[in-house]
Amino acid sequence: MKRATSISFAMVTIAMSGLALAQQTTAAQQDQRVHVNQIQVIGSHNSYHAGFPPSARKLMGMKSPEGLHALDYHHAPLADQLSGGVRQIEIDVYADSKGGRYAHPAILGMVAKAGLPADPEFDPHHMMDKPGFKVLHMQDIDVRSTCMTLIACLTDVRSWSKRHPQHLPIFILIETKEGKDRNLPNAVTPEPFTAPVFDALDKEIRSVFKTDEMITPDDVRGDSATLVKAVHAGRWPTLAQARGKVMFLLDQRHVEPIYTKGHPSLEGRVLFTNAEPGAPDAAFTEENDGSREEIDALVKQGYLVRTRSDENTDQARTNDTTRRDLALSSGAQMISTDYPASEPSRWTKYVVEFSDGLVARCNPVTKPDGCVDKLLAPPASAR
Repeated sequence: MKRATSISFAMVTIAMSGLALAQQTTAAQQDQRVHVNQIQVIGSHNSYHAGFPPSARKLMGMKSPEGLHALDYHHAPLADQLSGGVRQIEIDVYADSKGGRYAHPAILGMVAKAGLPADPEFDPHHMMDKPGFKVLHMQDIDVRSTCMTLIACLTDVRSWSKRHPQHLPIFILIETKEGKDRNLPNAVTPEPFTAPVFDALDKEIRSVFKTDEMITPDDVRGDSATLVKAVHAGRWPTLAQARGKVMFLLDQRHVEPIYTKGHPSLEGRVLFTNAEPGAPDAAFTEENDGSREEIDALVKQGYLVRTRSDENTDQARTNDTTRRDLALSSGAQMISTDYPASEPSRWTKYVVEFSDGLVARCNPVTKPDGCVDKLLAPPASAR
């Protein structure tokens, strides 16, 4: 009797192994025909944002309750977010060619002047003193980040990527911060993003990620006359070509002429610009407030689109899902939120996630026939 039970158990084990192998084969076959613009992922907004420590938060509540309302969110370290299922992150960068420009934020003195207890040390390792791109939200005021330099942030992402080599492509949105803020007239003035500064940005990214670890505009354009023609022709990489890689996207549209000058159709560049649809360098565009019809029309033309599901903590405080549900019903490949599955609202049930713990799903507008959501990636809970 025991022998029969052992044989039965062995047969079941073999059958299950065969089923798993068949599923793997099916997933591999799907990867050969599903392209990066034919999926949909959840992203985090201001992914580095560590929020305010206790005394700074109290000060903000006294001085600018409206400002605190909008900024009162925080994220886990980037690697934790990726393990939680996020596949698009956003990093704000400030140029700091000489170092030290953002090393002594005014809010530290404001906390002391208000007689509040000192918060944890801002920069214990003096990373802000060194030259290189810095990561923070608002100079002098909202300055705490889970990774304080661009290199530190990207190193965290690359380390996670190497531990999960079959991950779906990670979209990294770079927002360049420059110019005086009219709401902060006395704050330090950021360096402008000139052509040499953008060259330095590309160089710093390449110092972390190797060429074969990224999807670049050159990869998509191929032998097409322009990048936009390649996009309209559907020449985005397949998932088989894109797994384990990252893709960099530029947030601001007004700096596009500076970044593209001397680089027609982004030749030799690292980042995809937030371009006006139809422009020679158009491959990616943002529609943060766009209608579903506008978003879907762009997606059908081959563009990558990023949209937002919430803003300024408003929806999270009231569990208003209107904007979220619109975004999820659209074909936008990236849906950005302050409240991904691993970081739900602390006020209400508000969260932005796919059903069944999915990390990604087949794009509701562009998915090819037969695309199966569960073959794209294991649920985040299984990681």
